[in-house]
Amino acid sequence: MADEPVDDGWAEALQNQKSGGKSTGGADWGGSQAAGFEELSDSPAAQGGAGSHNLDFLLDIPLEVTVELGKSSMVINRLLQLTQGSVVELDKAAGETVEIYVNEKLLGKGEVIVINDRFGVRITEIISQADRIKNMG
Repeated sequence: MADEPVDDGWAEALQNQKSGGKSTGGADWGGSQAAGFEELSDSPAAQGGAGSHNLDFLLDIPLEVTVELGKSSMVINRLLQLTQGSVVELDKAAGETVEIYVNEKLLGKGEVIVINDRFGVRITEIISQADRIKNMG
């Protein structure tokens, strides 16, 4: 039937898949076949072979690393009064640890250092994998 609902077509396809038969009517599913997947293996050969190419691909993905020195909140009127040379006080004291984010997700904490007139961050703590997973949601 040309007017057969899509749900009935899916039900028929699932039934045919379970029974291993071909569709006898209704929706045309184009001779679908079961997808074939390679077996996963923990062997060193599987990890060092084609898998290393996939890992190399992932290692080249750029990530944004952000270090948060502190925060401040102010009313709009105060914000509009800021000029060049104005000082905005942050909620952290000098020498206090800073948060390190990767793609806006907390990775750990560190301390600000200066090397050759450039700022840097020395990582002092990386949060646990369980905490990183909690922060993803």
